[in-house]
Amino acid sequence: MVGPRPWLLRGGNTLPVIDFTAWTAMLLGLFAVSASIGALRKPGVWQTLIKQVEASPALQMISGVAELAAGAAIYLVNPWDPSDLLTIAMRVIGGIMMLEALVVVGFSDLYFHFWLRNLAAFQRGWAFVSLAAGLALTVAGAFHLSTVS
Repeated sequence: MVGPRPWLLRGGNTLPVIDFTAWTAMLLGLFAVSASIGALRKPGVWQTLIKQVEASPALQMISGVAELAAGAAIYLVNPWDPSDLLTIAMRVIGGIMMLEALVVVGFSDLYFHFWLRNLAAFQRGWAFVSLAAGLALTVAGAFHLSTVS
């Protein structure tokens, strides 16, 4: 297993080890849990959000850049370690986020139309799927932090 490594500073000193895989999984998971709770508390909020982004080229570009940056950060801080499923999962999630960001910027009319139709029929379902995925990432990140560090 590759695992977290201390950062080497000038003079041979090192910074404490930070398990980026665990922290990115927990933070992304907590974000998904919070977004899901908001969607369950206020039905229609995700549909409204997507309608607003679909209607604004500026919001499409800002959303694309933000998702590209977040996806790249997640992808780049998680090493490819075949013996660690969480690092693989986080790297794949980061890659998917980068791909989605490019789709948002290049094909927003088709992409957002797809999600508006999808959310209209299955909004609570997506909130529960997001909640389950968020809980899974949060627990996996916490477990990774307690076993690798």
